[in-house]
Amino acid sequence: MRKKIVAGNWKMNMTLDEGQKLTSEIVNMFKDEAVTDVIAVLNPPFPHIFPVKKLIGDTPGIALGSQNCSNKESGAFTGEVSAKILASFGVEYVILGHSERREYFKEDNELLAAKVKQALANGLTPIFCCGESLEIRMAETHESNVKFQLTASLFDLSPEEMAKVVIAYEPIWAIGTGKTATADQAQEMHAALRRHISSKYGRDLADSISILYGGSANPGNAKELFSKADVDGGLIGGASLKSRDFLDIIKSF
Repeated sequence: MRKKIVAGNWKMNMTLDEGQKLTSEIVNMFKDEAVTDVIAVLNPPFPHIFPVKKLIGDTPGIALGSQNCSNKESGAFTGEVSAKILASFGVEYVILGHSERREYFKEDNELLAAKVKQALANGLTPIFCCGESLEIRMAETHESNVKFQLTASLFDLSPEEMAKVVIAYEPIWAIGTGKTATADQAQEMHAALRRHISSKYGRDLADSISILYGGSANPGNAKELFSKADVDGGLIGGASLKSRDFLDIIKSF
């Protein structure tokens, strides 16, 4: 059985007090509403890592994630944070290759491959993001484009390493635009990615990998999205900043 995962990406939001309040609300609601069979991953900005970890404590089903990590293990890289440091704080997941990192910080497939290796070497689960722009979607080259991202950054991994990766499909044209891919469009791309993984690693391994939808999922559309055979959860942006919305998404399975 594939893991059902809903990961909240806070991006560059939340002061200390706001982050503490949001985390406390999510943890308490998660417990009170007896959520089971779903892993909720909180991915705050770096300064929140320690206080959020303390609030999560040993709550079953809630994990701590990071929005990024360095491609280096350690050294003179001012402003960077390594996977090794994150792991020492109890971080379990790390988002890599988010469209904003690719676009604004010019992270390429080679760099992301090195980050994935660092994450895995330090026991972190990469949430590897891939997706296409509106221009690529309109040109109908979206499937080949996204498959190439997987090939370039992940296909040097051993089967054992690949089995530890989570994929997040991001239709970039649906992030923060008010647009959302239809559930059928999401399923089509998730199935294509799973077939592509199968072509390299075999069907059994491909069927074991969780693929999340990362395009403006919300309480209104999550149930339909998560009902699709190859959609195993979501990478949630804006809606993860509201505890009730985030919990309603989590409970949409």
